[in-house]
Formats: sequence, structure tokens, C-alpha cells
Amino acid sequence: MRRLTDPRELAALAHPVRIGILELLSLEGAQTATELAERLGESPANCSWHLRKLAEHDFVQETGDGHGRRRPWRVTELGLSWDSEAAPTLADHQLSVSLSEMMLERNLDRLHAARLRAPEEPPEWRSAMDVTTSASWLTDEELAARNEEINAILMRDLDRLTDPSKRPEGARLCEFVAWGVPVTFGEPAS
Repeated sequence: MRRLTDPRELAALAHPVRIGILELLSLEGAQTATELAERLGESPANCSWHLRKLAEHDFVQETGDGHGRRRPWRVTELGLSWDSEAAPTLADHQLSVSLSEMMLERNLDRLHAARLRAPEEPPEWRSAMDVTTSASWLTDEELAARNEEINAILMRDLDRLTDPSKRPEGARLCEFVAWGVPVTFGEPAS
């Protein structure tokens, strides 16, 4: 997993089309700008421009296959992480938080869509779906340990993204989103 520390890398990611490109390349493998455009509802020229911006920061690279406009691109590394608390300036911190919020909005949009589609799912998939929330009193060390445990569980099958032969029969792409943060109840969000 690539750890982002340069605010310019965060700025390069902070666009919905770029995030969409990274998601598709990560989940489905190499694609051309035209193929990405069809999936994202964008123009090939726009996707090509965003691919070049991502390439400037080594998020994607050309595969070396293809010619002219039929040049496939791939991600250079699966998974990204960043720490908003380590941002050197307030502006960098705000950029980091904004990128995290954009990612969470995308996750929530997919959750809402899945829940709306639930009645159309086979019963075994409906019963497998779950949304869980929890609150507990923890120390900072316990919170860090719990987050590490959850992260280890969520990353356990990461190799199935890039190697279809490791996917069990009947497997479908499933998304987990987790966060462990100190919270307050009864206070308005800022």
C-alpha cells in the first residue's frame, strides 16, 4: 500500500474523475482512456488528461501495450493511505480531510445503491449484507490496536482484486468501510 505524504499527491487525487479512474484500474485491471470514459460517462480526451495528471505523480503508468489512442494504463500500486494529522500546514490538513470526505461520500453512495438493490438480490446475499455500528470507551492505544486489527481483516483478501484465479466460485465484489475515531454525541458537526 502506498503511503501519501506529499500534499501535491493529495491534490492530484482530489478529483472525482481521477478517483473513479483509480478505482476502475485497481478493480478491473488495465484499460484505455476510451474504455475508462465509457464506464465513467466522460470523454476519452478528459480521461486521457486525468490519466496524465495521475501519471505525473506515479499513480498510473502505461502498460507498454497498444498504439496511438489504444494505450492501456494500469495502477502502479494497489491501495493508498494518508494521514491528515501529519499534514505540515493547515491548508494541507484541509486538503487531506477533503480527499477523505470525497472518498467516504463515494463509499456511502455505493452503500445506498446496494441497499436500494437489496430486494432484487438472492436471499443468501440479502442475509449476508450487514451494516454495523458500535461505540466503546477505549484508550488511544486500544483504539490504534483495534484499527490495526480491523485493517488486517479488511486487507486479508486484497490479492483477489488482481488475481481472478484466487476468487472462490460465486464471489462478488464486496466493499467494507471502517473507521475508528474518538467522537462526541450531542454536539453539532462543524
